[in-house]
Amino acid sequence: MLDINGLSVRVGGQAVLDGVTTRVDDGELVYLLGRNGTGKTTLLRTICGVIPASSGRILIDGKRFTDLDAPSTVIGMHLGMDGAHPGHTARRHLTWLARAGGIPTGRVAEVLDLVGLTDAAGRRVVDYSLGMRQRLGIAAALLGDARTLILDEPVNGLDIDGIRWLRGLLRDLADEGRRLLIASHHLDEVARTADRVVVLDSGHVAADAPLTEFIGGHTDLEEAYLATVAEKPTAGVTV
Repeated sequence: MLDINGLSVRVGGQAVLDGVTTRVDDGELVYLLGRNGTGKTTLLRTICGVIPASSGRILIDGKRFTDLDAPSTVIGMHLGMDGAHPGHTARRHLTWLARAGGIPTGRVAEVLDLVGLTDAAGRRVVDYSLGMRQRLGIAAALLGDARTLILDEPVNGLDIDGIRWLRGLLRDLADEGRRLLIASHHLDEVARTADRVVVLDSGHVAADAPLTEFIGGHTDLEEAYLATVAEKPTAGVTV
């Protein structure tokens, strides 16, 4: 289980997250929703140990990130499409990650095939399309075969075939018993696959409920979401 309790984060003296509490259980596909600047990316980066928490607790399989013996095999992360050196090939990038994380390099070929990049594995990342870079980032997240997966806007840049592929992949991963937390603005995709949604608004949890319960008596997910968040611009740090 991924367990987040009372998490607060301050950036430049300003509160970006304030008392965030939620969890992701085994086999759950949970989407993190919210306007730009409400703290979604900060939450994901804090879970992954990139940003320090000001207070609160994050446990992954009962351990803090800093106490994990082999983090790459416990939590897989895709936090943006700029993680690979543009001059490297996809194969070289993933091989470097595998060696750094203590993962058998034979896993590289497996994830390249899983994300559909086998034929392009020898091409430099600088020559990749946006969608191909998304696939490479997802491959990196899957490299350690982790049970906890954190993805930040993985649909961006994918064409219709890529979106359908990702939709099936995410559902399959959850059905295998993995736990997934995904930030997304694509409500159509959320409505198709989510088990539960967590809505952030101004750094607080505005809603946390199973998808069907969250939609409730509203016409659709979009209407339920708009009814949940305040209709006002978000001020402060955009994260």
